[in-house]
Parts: sequence; C-alpha cells; structure tokens
Amino acid sequence: MSTPPTILVFDSGLGGLTVLREIVRARSDAHFVYVADDAYFPYGHHTEDEIIARVVPLVGELIEAHAPDLVVIACNTASTLVMSHLRDAYPLPFVGTVPAIKPACASSKTRRVSVLGTRGTVKREYTRKLISDFAQGCEVTLVGSGELASLAEAALSGQTVRDEDIAAELAPCFVGTGAGDPARTDTVVLACTHYPLLLERLRRLAPWAVDWIDPAPAIARRVAYLLGPVGTASDTAGAEMIFTSKRPHTLSAALTPFFGGRVPA
Repeated sequence: MSTPPTILVFDSGLGGLTVLREIVRARSDAHFVYVADDAYFPYGHHTEDEIIARVVPLVGELIEAHAPDLVVIACNTASTLVMSHLRDAYPLPFVGTVPAIKPACASSKTRRVSVLGTRGTVKREYTRKLISDFAQGCEVTLVGSGELASLAEAALSGQTVRDEDIAAELAPCFVGTGAGDPARTDTVVLACTHYPLLLERLRRLAPWAVDWIDPAPAIARRVAYLLGPVGTASDTAGAEMIFTSKRPHTLSAALTPFFGGRVPA
C-alpha cells in the first residue's frame, strides 16, 4: 500500500478550512495537517514585520514536526508577506493564497468589481499591483473589513452573529443604484479565506445578486498538480487539527465536513 502524501495547511485561524475543503476533494488520498495560528489571530492586529517574524520560523517548526510534502499558506495576509521568505528558507513546494482579481475582472460583465479583504490585504502594495496588472479595464473597489473574519470564526464556533453586523461589513462592496444599474458591481472577490465560511449569508444579505469569487478551487487544482498523480488511498491517511494557542476546543462536529468526513485528531 502506497504512503499517502502529507499536506500541511496553515492559516491565522479557521478561514483556511475553506481552502482545505477543496484540497480534500482534489486529493482524498492525502494526510492533512491543519494549523490555526489562533495564538496570533487576527493577523490584522500585527505589523508586517511582526507577521514575517512570527510565521517564517513557525512554519519551519511545523515542517520539522510533520514532514509535509507540500505546504499551503491559506491566508491572504500571510501569503502576500511571507511566500518569498518561506521559499528561500525551506526546500519544498509552497502554495499561497492571493486575491483572485484576474479571474474576477475577466468574468465581470459590468466591468465593476469589488475586492473584499482584511484592511491589511487591501492596503498592501501586492494587491494594488494585481489590480494594475490584471484589472483589464474594470473599475475595482477595495473594501477593507475590520470585523468580518472574526464574525466568521464566531459563527463557525456556534456563537450568534447578527445579520446587521455582516451586512454592515458587506455594504461598501456594492457600488451602483440597484440590480438594474448597468454600471453596478457584479463581482465580489473574497480576498480572505474566512469569508466563504459566511457565503450563504453573504448571498442572502447582498442588495443584489453578484458573482462571488472564491480562490479555493484554483488553489486545490494547483496543489493536485504539484503533487502529481493521485495514489491509492491508504488506511493510514488521516487528519490532524492543531491550534497554536493549545487551548482545548469542542469543534470536532463543525470541522469534520471540511476534512471530508474525517474526524481530525
């Protein structure tokens, strides 16, 4: 029986589970290690230098402990800052997460796109360079949310999150006078992996229908390509969930669907 590849998925919190879910579908043969750096969450409360100084050695420790075949940085904030440092430091494949501006602008019919991310992601030069390179004539509105990632974590943890609080974070994405406006926003890029956790509510609370662009399927395709052909599923393939705070959690039932039905150890 072949040895399954190990994929390490790293995020500041639980948002990367939306990326993990797609990777599990693409590589059901793999062993998955999901790491939530909840001891440092949210990354938006830290400077760029602090995030680099935190994440690069932490990922090195995780590589040493778990010997993954590939590492996914399932966090826009971290990816825009640390990918070059990680690739210089460690000799294995890394896959990052960046705002899906290119496909969003390519598919927009009204030529008006909004990018919904954390405040750090939308103000970063990396994001502005993506717009410069790939806007393709679209008007792009950058919307920095201060609370939506925390609201998504709270909802997944079973806490009550009010529609009004989500709608307030969402409202600036919608430019135009309504569904009949030919120049309205018709595409929203979800530039934080936490946000798809709330996708059903985002759709319901939106003032009009838009296309929501989630980068997770594209990330999963990239992971599958880098790992090569799918092997025979092994009985030893499983899943692990690690919180850097080491605080106990009671999320097993909520987490299992993201791990393809496996109960993470």
